[in-house]
Amino acid sequence: MSEHLERLGAGIDALPAPPAAMGAYLEKVRTRAVTVTDAEVEALKEDGIAEDVIFEQTVAVAGREGLRRLAAADRVIG
Repeated sequence: MSEHLERLGAGIDALPAPPAAMGAYLEKVRTRAVTVTDAEVEALKEDGIAEDVIFEQTVAVAGREGLRRLAAADRVIG
């Protein structure tokens, strides 16, 4: 993996763990992000989760999944 991708992964890993209440939402982002709705994000905010936390955790889980898929492709190609 390139130095830049390693730095990206390290930055993602440095984030605090997500609130437990985000578990189902983050799994949905990881497996079928295209189906996430504004209502789901609003529900997280209504549960008291700050918009910044929602954004950071959403980007983090998407980034982790992207890196995982890239590594899997690299194993197949390499």
